[in-house]
Parts: sequence; structure tokens; C-alpha cells
Amino acid sequence: MRKAEIADVKTIHRLINEAAGRDELLPRSLSDIYEKLRDFHVCEAQTGVVGCCALHIVWEDIAELRSLSVAPEWQAGGIGAALVKRCLEECRELGVARIFALTYIPVYFKRFGFDEVSKDTLPHKVWADCLKCPKFPDCGEIAVARSLDGG
Repeated sequence: MRKAEIADVKTIHRLINEAAGRDELLPRSLSDIYEKLRDFHVCEAQTGVVGCCALHIVWEDIAELRSLSVAPEWQAGGIGAALVKRCLEECRELGVARIFALTYIPVYFKRFGFDEVSKDTLPHKVWADCLKCPKFPDCGEIAVARSLDGG
């Protein structure tokens, strides 16, 4: 597990967009990943990067966990969970009090203490990304959130 580097961008892009093709998450452009590279954590195996997840700071007290993707052949091995936990740790380190995700699979996040919430409770800054999405306004993602100790 490590922070992403420039050399990882194309693999992150592939992981995310292959998952988007399976309707597991929303696609991201290559330029968006370059712009937000510092948000990403990756999991690297001997074969290269096999998973990614981003922590995007939205405001002083809230961050978004986004673009969680693990290569299909590496799923069910705890990589996704390790990436989520790393993002939660980083939130705590930064002093962020609350974290949310927009997901098609809310049950996955429940095991990390997330609960479903109304999208209306999220900051308006979130909608800037939504407006750029090809699925807007009917993406079907469900908002989940949780508070963090030490935030």
C-alpha cells in the first residue's frame, strides 16, 4: 500500500474504467486522475498496481472516499478493505471529522461503519463533479457517510 505516483495513472485509469464498465462505479477521465493524483492510494503486487482508492478533501470537516477499484482477479483478498482503511486512517491523521462515499454497493461500506444518508446532506461542492458526469442526474449512486474518531 502506497501513495500513487505519475507512473500509476494509466493503470488507475484502466482499473476505474473497467469497473465502470461493469457498473460498479463511475468512470474517470485520464485528466481527472492526473489532476487528483495526490488523492490516490494504490495497492501494488508483483504484477503491478492491482487496486486503487482516493481520498478527496471537500471542506474543512468532510472528505470523500472515491474511485475504489480492485482488479477482478485480486478481489476477495482484502485489498479493497485495506484501501478503505488506509483512507480512513488518513482522514484521522488530517483531522477530518466526517467521510462519505457515493456508491452502487452501499452494503460494502456498512462493514466500515458507513450508513446510508440523503445526498441532500452532502456539501454543494460535491455536485460540481456530478454536473460533469455523463450519468447526471440519474446515476443511481447511493450516499453513505460516517463520523471519525479524532476528527
